[in-house]
Amino acid sequence: MYKYDQYDQAIVDARVDEFRDQVQRRLAGEITEDQFKPLRLMNGLYLQLHAYMLRVAIPYGTLDGRQMRMLGHIARKYDRGYGHFTTRQNLQYNWIKLNETPDILADLATVEMHAIQTSGNCIRNISSDQFAGAAADEVADPRPWAELIRQWSTFHPEFSYLPRKFKFAVIASDEDRAAMRLHDIGIQLIERDGVLGAKVFVGGGMGRTPMIGPEIKDFVTADDLMSYLEACLRVYNRYGRRDNMYKARIKILVHEIGADEYRRQVEEEFAQVKLLGIDPPAAELARITAMFADPAYDTATADAVDRANANFGVWLDQNVKEHKQPGYAIVNISLKPVGGIPGDASADQIDVMADLATQYSFDELRVTHAQNIVLPHVRKADLYAVWQKLVDAELASANLDLISDIIACPGLDYCSLANARSIPVAQKIATRFASPERQRDLGELKLKISGCINACGHHHAGHIGILGVDKKGVENYQLLLGGSGAEDVSLGKITGPGFSEDGVVDAIERVTDKYVAVREEGERFLDTYRRVGMEAFKEAIYG
Repeated sequence: MYKYDQYDQAIVDARVDEFRDQVQRRLAGEITEDQFKPLRLMNGLYLQLHAYMLRVAIPYGTLDGRQMRMLGHIARKYDRGYGHFTTRQNLQYNWIKLNETPDILADLATVEMHAIQTSGNCIRNISSDQFAGAAADEVADPRPWAELIRQWSTFHPEFSYLPRKFKFAVIASDEDRAAMRLHDIGIQLIERDGVLGAKVFVGGGMGRTPMIGPEIKDFVTADDLMSYLEACLRVYNRYGRRDNMYKARIKILVHEIGADEYRRQVEEEFAQVKLLGIDPPAAELARITAMFADPAYDTATADAVDRANANFGVWLDQNVKEHKQPGYAIVNISLKPVGGIPGDASADQIDVMADLATQYSFDELRVTHAQNIVLPHVRKADLYAVWQKLVDAELASANLDLISDIIACPGLDYCSLANARSIPVAQKIATRFASPERQRDLGELKLKISGCINACGHHHAGHIGILGVDKKGVENYQLLLGGSGAEDVSLGKITGPGFSEDGVVDAIERVTDKYVAVREEGERFLDTYRRVGMEAFKEAIYG
C-alpha cells in the first residue's frame, strides 16, 4: 500500500498546525461560527445534533494495522469507545470535542492519516473495489490509479471550490463492487488490444435526484487518463450551477445539456489540456505502482480447508471469497450483528481487526462501501484461526450480502440533516430476520436505509430500500424495490404510501414472503422482482 513521502507528510503536518490555530481562535471568540464553519469542514469536522462529528479519510478504503490501531486509540481516548465505518470507505467519530480535534488530527498524522477533503465542495475520498489487488477478475490493480487521483485532487487549485461535492470511484473488473456508476465520475479500467485504459462514466449519483452515470468515453488510454479527468472537471466547474445547491451536482449538468453535448465539450477541453503536460511521468506512476505490488505469498500453502466445524463452514461459505492466489482467500468481516448498529465497531474490536491483519493478512485491511471490513490476503490454512478470533470478538456474523447485512446512515440519532431514524429500523429488521437459516434461504438481498433524501445509506441502490421522511412531524418510511449498485445497476422505485417504523418492518416481511412464493429456481430477490414487476409486490404489501 502507499506510503507517504516527505511531501505528503509535510502537507498533513502543516494542515494540523493551521487547524490548531483556527480552533484556538474560535475558542477565544476571535472568529464567529459562520467564519469557522468553512474552515472546520475543510478538515472533516461537522456540527451534528449532539456534538461534533469528525470524518477521517481512508483513501480507497485501504489501511494497515498501525493505522487501524490508531483509529481504535482515538475512539477510546476522544470518543465514546467506538467508530462508525461509512459508505465512502471512511470512518466517523460522533462525539468529538472541539478543543481536542487538533490533537486528534496530530495523532492521525503520525500514522499517515488525515481528514482533509472529507467535506466541502471539493473532490472527496476516492473509493474503489475492496477486493483490489486480490480479485482474480481485475485487469489491473485499480489502487495505483485511485492514489494518483487522490494526489492530483488534493488541494487542486482549480477544483477546491467546485459547485458541489464530487465523488470518484475506480474499479478494474466487470463485476462492480463499488457502485461505480452511482458516482460523479466512475472509472472502469479495461484493456483494448493489449493497451491499458479506462471507460469513463460521468453524472451518476444518489441524493434527491438519483441518476445512473452515462458512459462518456468508451476508451481513454491510461497515459491520457489524468488529462481526460481534468477536462471533465473543467467543464463541470465552468458550467455547473452555483445559484442553486439542489441543482449543483454534475449529474444535473450532464442531464440538462445531454451526455452528447457534455462529451463534445470534454473532448474540446481535453485537446487543450493535453498541451499542459499534466499526465504523470512514467517514473512517478511506476513509483506509486510499486507500492501496490503483491505481497510475498506462500506458494507452498495448502488449498484445502477443513470444514469439520459446521458453524465455521457456514461462515466460510458466506463471508469468504476466492482469491487470485492459490492457497489464499479474501475474508469479509461483517459489522452487522443482529441488533447492532450497522458499520459500528468498538475500540476493542478495531484493535482485534488490526491484530488479525498484522498476523494473517500481510498487515492490510480494507473498508467496504457496505460498511464492512476485509482482510484481503489470508492463507486458507489460517481461516479457522481467524474465524475463532472473530467469534471471540463478536465479529463472526455470517451474513455478507444477506438481508441483515444492512447499509444504514446514522440518521436522526446523530445527523442534523436527517428527517427520521435509520438505526432502530435496521435493528428491528435484523431482529425480525435473525434466523440464519431464514436469511440463507432468502439469499442475496441487499437492504439499504437512509434517514433523509441525501441518501447516505444508498437507499436508491438497495434491492430493498428505505427512505425516512418527515410527515407532518412524524417519522415515516417509504419503501423502494428493485435498486442495484452493482454492474446490473438500477434505481429503486417507491412502492406507494409510507409506513411507521414498525409498519415498514412488517411490509418488508410481506415483500420477502411474496418473493419466496413466486421465485424460480436460482433466482435472487432482484431477479424475481425484475421478472414479475412492481405490481405483484404492491399487492402483497398493501392488499
